[in-house]
Amino acid sequence: MASKKQSLLREASHQIIAGGSAGLVEICLMHPLDVVKTRFQIQRGKADPNNYKGLGDCFRTIFRTEGVYGFYKGILPPILAETPKRAVKFFTFEQYKKLLSFTLLSPGMALSVAGLGSGLTEALVVNPFEVVKVSLQANRDSFKVQPSTFAQARTIINTDGFGLRGLNKGLTSTLGRHGVFNMIYFGFYFNVKDAIPASQDPRLEFMRKFAIGLVSGTVSSCVNIPFDVAKSRIQGPQPVPGEIKYRSCFQTMALVYREEGYLALYKGLIPKIMRLGPGGAVMLLVYEYVSDWLQKNW
Repeated sequence: MASKKQSLLREASHQIIAGGSAGLVEICLMHPLDVVKTRFQIQRGKADPNNYKGLGDCFRTIFRTEGVYGFYKGILPPILAETPKRAVKFFTFEQYKKLLSFTLLSPGMALSVAGLGSGLTEALVVNPFEVVKVSLQANRDSFKVQPSTFAQARTIINTDGFGLRGLNKGLTSTLGRHGVFNMIYFGFYFNVKDAIPASQDPRLEFMRKFAIGLVSGTVSSCVNIPFDVAKSRIQGPQPVPGEIKYRSCFQTMALVYREEGYLALYKGLIPKIMRLGPGGAVMLLVYEYVSDWLQKNW
């Protein structure tokens, strides 16, 4: 009994460490694209005085007015959250997958449902960090004069509290974003990986996994982005200070669609794909390789 408990604890430790490592590597590589994506999502059409003309204009403007550190605004909240966030993501996926193996669901469907469960759990952990991150990323001041992460968090708590108008606003949108993303991400990756034969050549095997991860991250990003846009609008600055325009997930989606057209629900899609396509592949590969290393050496 003691050896079985020790084995379960070791397995859980492997999943948590590998998941945390995957998240940390991904955020450090891909955060600048997350800043660009958020800037596109919070601008409100051509009438917005801070409207970017395109992806290149956004990169140039941030670099010119805010410096290279402008691309790393809001990075501390995801770094602080990333280890527990991705640890929760991969650990809960593995646990939900085990539980669902006792149901009548097909193995392929069970992978997607386990992904949905892990995404919803992950969203509950990460949403307060997302609120702080988005508010920092929306700040167009120079990196040197903007408030620190902890000062911004204190301002949000002192002004609006911990609830759904404060540090947990946009929770429904975050649940939708992470739930839908992980459902497709895990379901697509593991189902396709099992369907395509493995290669004996380590380089080809790496490329096979990377390509499947790239496609899974890209497809997931395309499907869940309306939730991401709604989240950014709710958590970002409102058009009129002191007046709440974007209140809830589906109300925000309907309002954006009515005022700006359906394409506005896909704002920031290109930088999101540029980040979460390769970023999704990096996460899965780091998770698998770190997990394998831990199993062999610990």
